[in-house]
This record gives sequence, structure tokens and C-alpha cells, in this order.
Amino acid sequence: MPEGKTVENILNGLEEFAENVSKKKSVSFFEEEKAKSVTSQLNRLFGRQKSIHHLMGGGKSADVLLWRNKTISASVLTGATAVWILFEWLNYHFMTLVCFALALGMLVQFVWCNASGFLKSSSSSKVPRLVLPKELFINIGNSVGEEVNRALESLQGVSCEGNLKQFIVVVASLWVAAVIGSWCNFLTVMYVGFVAAHTLPVLYERYEDQVDSFVYKVLDQLQHRYQKLDAGVLSRIPKGRQGGKKDE
Repeated sequence: MPEGKTVENILNGLEEFAENVSKKKSVSFFEEEKAKSVTSQLNRLFGRQKSIHHLMGGGKSADVLLWRNKTISASVLTGATAVWILFEWLNYHFMTLVCFALALGMLVQFVWCNASGFLKSSSSSKVPRLVLPKELFINIGNSVGEEVNRALESLQGVSCEGNLKQFIVVVASLWVAAVIGSWCNFLTVMYVGFVAAHTLPVLYERYEDQVDSFVYKVLDQLQHRYQKLDAGVLSRIPKGRQGGKKDE
């Protein structure tokens, strides 16, 4: 066999070996990435399989809370901050702001009408009029009523179902809310909740793997402490009879 053929065969064999090695590495890399993705999906918080955007409704409100449009989200948060500063820092009252806004609107319309009269123009009939539709108040009332009734139904269900663990958790949550409400007024609590709604979801969406791991560790510790409390105290509480004995 000629020497040139031998060298060529050796080079071809080395190229085939290198290609096989690279293919095996790529396959193993993709398999490893797939395994990591499957593991991360199984370790999602509370076993969820849908995205945060889908769980929050997937509409415009979810886009605002998750900062899909940074201009709108920043405007909404800035407006809420301005309202909180007016009422909390500058000590304005709601009635004061409403009266100032109405007086300013009347002043603008008064100047508009009289200026058009002096200029002898026919634009006096084109002064903008503000009319709020009746459906707006009806929809707001219906939405508020539905949410209040749903909350009352949930609380009554917890009270009547007889689940001691769930009952204690709800009562403790209400007690914590009452303590927080004693520290600050209702407007500050609403503003803190509004800011949390515009910051926590987007931060969780960005760092969800780290947050899920931390929350699982905290839940494990809480479950361990609850087991100790259940074994030492709750299990000794006598439970009511589920039903009377049947007469033979």
C-alpha cells in the first residue's frame, strides 16, 4: 500500500473519532440539561406547572404587574406613590383634594366659556363635559360585593369545617394583620400591598429557582415544628363526637 494512502486513512480515522467524541459530549450535555429542566419543573413551588404570567390571569393586569410594559408599570406605581405622599406625608384629606379638583375644573370651564365669548367664536358649545357612565359604578359595586361575599364564605367555611390546623392558621393570619394595622393606617397598608404586588411577582419570576429552594426549606422547618406542636399539645385536645351511637 502506498505511503500517501496510509497517511490519508490515518487522518480520516482521527477525524471520525473526533466527530464521535463530540457527538457523545453534545448528547450527554443535552441529556443533562433536560434532566435539570425536569428536576426544576418538579421542584416548582406548590407543584405548579404554569408560568407566573398565566397564574396571574395572563391579561393586561398581569402585564402591568410583571413589567411587560415598563412605561405603564412605572406610571401606575408612580401615581400610587404620589397619592400616598399627598395623603400620608403632606396630610391632605380626600375631601380637600376632591374640592380642589372640582374648583380647578370649574375655573378652567369658566375661563374657556368667557374667553370664547370675548373672542366672538362659536366654540363655547364645544366645552368638554365630564360624564361618568352608570355601568362603571354598577360594575364596581358588583365586583366589590362578589369579593366580599367570597371572603365571608371562605371564613365561614373554615370556621364550620372543623379543620383545626386550617382554623389556627387563619386566626393567626388575622391576628398578624391586626397587629400590622395597629402600626400604620389603612392607606399605608394598601400602599405597601400595592408596591408588593408590583415588585414581588417580577422578582420571583426572575429568581424563581432560588426562591423555590428557600421556601421549601422554610416549609420543611415549619412542618417539623408543627409536628412537635401536634404531638405535644394539639393531639391531646379532645375532639367532639362526629356522630351519636346507633341504637341496636
